[in-house]
Amino acid sequence: MPEMRFRVRWPDQTESLCYSPSLVIKDYFQVGQTYPLPEFVQHSREALEIASERVRQKYGYTCSSAMSQLAEIEAKASQFLESDSPQVSVTEFIE
Repeated sequence: MPEMRFRVRWPDQTESLCYSPSLVIKDYFQVGQTYPLPEFVQHSREALEIASERVRQKYGYTCSSAMSQLAEIEAKASQFLESDSPQVSVTEFIE
């Protein structure tokens, strides 16, 4: 199963390198695109749950790394909930 990483820039200009066990991330995000924080979190949740399910279908168990990555994204995003119109940019795909 082709895994990938994707780099994002948060509203405070810090960056995170994120993991997905599947290329499905590319169906939800585009490099160079900026997303409102709630949309970014929702798309991340959908994509990583699909990726984890693909692992389950192939190997018989869900991907704990995908779920850990989702938890990290949600925790980081929670830091910006009080911000005015927070945005997250997808800066890179690494395959």
